Amino acid sequence: MTLLVIIYVLIFIIFALAAYAVMQIKLAGINVKDFWSFIEANQILDKLYEFSKKYEKLTPQQQVVYLLEAEKVFTAFDKIPDIVWEDEFKKYDEVLKKYKEIKIDRWVSNS
Repeated sequence: MTLLVIIYVLIFIIFALAAYAVMQIKLAGINVKDFWSFIEANQILDKLYEFSKKYEKLTPQQQVVYLLEAEKVFTAFDKIPDIVWEDEFKKYDEVLKKYKEIKIDRWVSNS
């Protein structure tokens, strides 16, 4: 009986913490879906940052993939206030520089 009460209390605490987190996200003026997209985009940003540091030249196929993934990141980050992700600004800026470089190279090669 005591074990059952403890389990119910723990489940209640978990739901209360989840509700509190959702409430804080909504109070910040962010949709929960947008915040979840931001979390996923943050993981992609880390990968793109490492990729941009590792490879100087990319094949055309790699460029297309990089551009598509970077656009997903930029879209997700645009929906979130800057103060939330200001510690990721350096990575964001490096990915943006590589994105612009690829776009210019592709534009020059198509002209």
